[in-house]
Amino acid sequence: QVQLVESGGGLVQAGGSLRLSCAASGRTRYTMAWFRQPPGKERMFVAAINWRGSSTEYADSVKGRFTISRDNAKNTVYLQMNSMKPEDTAVYYCAADRLSAATTTAASKAYDYWGQGTQVTVSS
Repeated sequence: QVQLVESGGGLVQAGGSLRLSCAASGRTRYTMAWFRQPPGKERMFVAAINWRGSSTEYADSVKGRFTISRDNAKNTVYLQMNSMKPEDTAVYYCAADRLSAATTTAASKAYDYWGQGTQVTVSS
């Protein structure tokens, strides 16, 4: 069983930066990802990283602005968000894919464990 706890959300002005953290407990040798759910919309993929950190994948909407990384010694995955836009406003979720360590996927159904989410609000 894996437990995921997100932190680092908050209110930021457009053009600003935030860094989200996802602390994992239990077995963590998995591909990890960030998803987000804007108000009134479905949850959508943001970024993913494999266990070694050698492979990453991003949604087109965040490429060049967001960076996913991980520190396996700390069992923590990060999402550095720069040049933020009001459309980045959402609840951000961390997720783990227990069947994958080497590859990444944007498909939410592949992820078995989810955190409780952290709110990110970008003001214009």
